[in-house]
Amino acid sequence: MRIAISTGGGDAPGLNAVIRAVVLSAHTRGWQTYGIRRGYGGLLGDDGVMSLTPDKVRGITHLGGTILGTTNRGNPFRWVVRAADGTESELDRSDDLVAAFHASGFEALISIGGDGSLKIAYDLHRKGLPVVGIPKTIDNDVSGTLATFGFDTAVSTATEAIDKLHSTTESHERVMVVELMGRDAGWIALHSGIAASADVILLPEIPFDIAKVCAKIVAREQAGRHFSIVVVGEGARPLDGQALVLERRAAGTVDRLGGIGSLVARGIAERTGKETRSLVLGHLQRGGSPTTFDRLLALRFGAAAVRAVADRAFGVMIGFNPPTLARVPLQDVIGRPKRVPLDSDTVLTARALGISLGD
Repeated sequence: MRIAISTGGGDAPGLNAVIRAVVLSAHTRGWQTYGIRRGYGGLLGDDGVMSLTPDKVRGITHLGGTILGTTNRGNPFRWVVRAADGTESELDRSDDLVAAFHASGFEALISIGGDGSLKIAYDLHRKGLPVVGIPKTIDNDVSGTLATFGFDTAVSTATEAIDKLHSTTESHERVMVVELMGRDAGWIALHSGIAASADVILLPEIPFDIAKVCAKIVAREQAGRHFSIVVVGEGARPLDGQALVLERRAAGTVDRLGGIGSLVARGIAERTGKETRSLVLGHLQRGGSPTTFDRLLALRFGAAAVRAVADRAFGVMIGFNPPTLARVPLQDVIGRPKRVPLDSDTVLTARALGISLGD
């Protein structure tokens, strides 16, 4: 059997571990594995397809990024074409992709991606491609799985950064606002904020009142705590506003969020008079070596995907359902992003610890 791997969308720590697990698991069965470069671009003329042998995946488990490359602009159903004058238009090249897939002799596609990439995988499956999905995103917002690989590493990176901010913030008696990734889901902000002893955590799921945020900071000031740490998910929004868009992107791709940390910092400074700084942690959360948890989860996902291919179980995503992995129909996953439940134990823990959620 010849199977192909695609890694699309934003990168996440653990991608290379998945690739290695797929290649080695397939090799054990006597199968051949190929990697589609840059999302689906390798089958549509933007790049190529590379043979993946055990030698080529040796020593990559601990590496961040993806040896196949990736892109946020690789939707074959809305393929962006740039004319000589620089203008862009869209074409549906999904039929070209299906034809190139079959012409290459592939018998299965393992698609590794977040909600957007899995939606593409599902649409390709509906066109007849034998697809197995693997959930990948640092945002942890894919339904059908308790965790996505990359999330634990991102939380660890954010927690370490917030830990380091404590000493400088306390020394200068400032307020420090830290903006974290996660788009419309507050998983990274919530988990790292609690772990790093933040005083305020603002989530996309809970519109915040800047007056209540400032009340928490003033209360700490009156109690002799002359500094505060505020963690803000990039998709957080005030009661009377919307999430801030840093960059409008082409149709078929998601807008880039950002700027809420700076807005919150200005609001705090104006209302409390406290010296306030803001920091956007940004793509540091995507980089670096995956944690032990993410490495193991990624390896398990890869091996489970090959087992699904062996069973001809297509149109599914491998989900983490502790203590086992499950095969979740792709149609039950796409378009249903997983948000932080407001009654979850983690949210209740934050409130019990006296952390303000801005409401």
